[in-house]
Amino acid sequence: LKISPFRTTKVLRTHIDELLDVVSSAALAYKHGMSHAVRCGWDDDAEEKYQQISAFETRGDRLHDTIGQTLYTEMLLPDTSGDVLGLLGSLDRLLDDMEHAFVVMRIERPEIPAYVREKWQECVSLAADSVEQVVTAARCYFRDPRTARDHIHKIHFYEKETQQTAYQIMEQLFQSDLPLEHKIQIRGHVWLIHQLADLADDAGDALAIYAVKRSV
Repeated sequence: LKISPFRTTKVLRTHIDELLDVVSSAALAYKHGMSHAVRCGWDDDAEEKYQQISAFETRGDRLHDTIGQTLYTEMLLPDTSGDVLGLLGSLDRLLDDMEHAFVVMRIERPEIPAYVREKWQECVSLAADSVEQVVTAARCYFRDPRTARDHIHKIHFYEKETQQTAYQIMEQLFQSDLPLEHKIQIRGHVWLIHQLADLADDAGDALAIYAVKRSV
């Protein structure tokens, strides 16, 4: 028996809400896990956060595929399916990027100098906040697109703050007496933090366009 379009739409919205919950949970795990790894090194707690993010990324991939298939096979949201898929792709890239940053940290286990740890944690927190604002703006897009703008400008704010903090960390590093190879290694990890906020910023730009199209 074929499921009715109305019921399928409700199922689709449930999947979308779950995907947004997954991204939000991953951002929290990223924030706490990265901050812990910087303070305490790679221990069991850091490994636990990595496993959580890996599970979130896997679940996100499955939800992304399920939602995409439902949109096409059931011919739902024909006027906005392209925008929805674009937004889902942005969310998936955020999950991928958070997992990638953890994988690199897990493999390299860099020693972060004490004098940049506070700024480092601030940078991680700002990047995670940018992801959280993407999630909030995305929820608004599906419920009342006119209100998405209230959160999109916050995404841009957090991205700029992440970038500025990342530059401050790198400036401190390269003015220090650390060996050059250590400076370059740590700079790579700082760029991964900023890259997450940059991806969130790209998602915010796309959301702004999608929201306008749904509001007219």
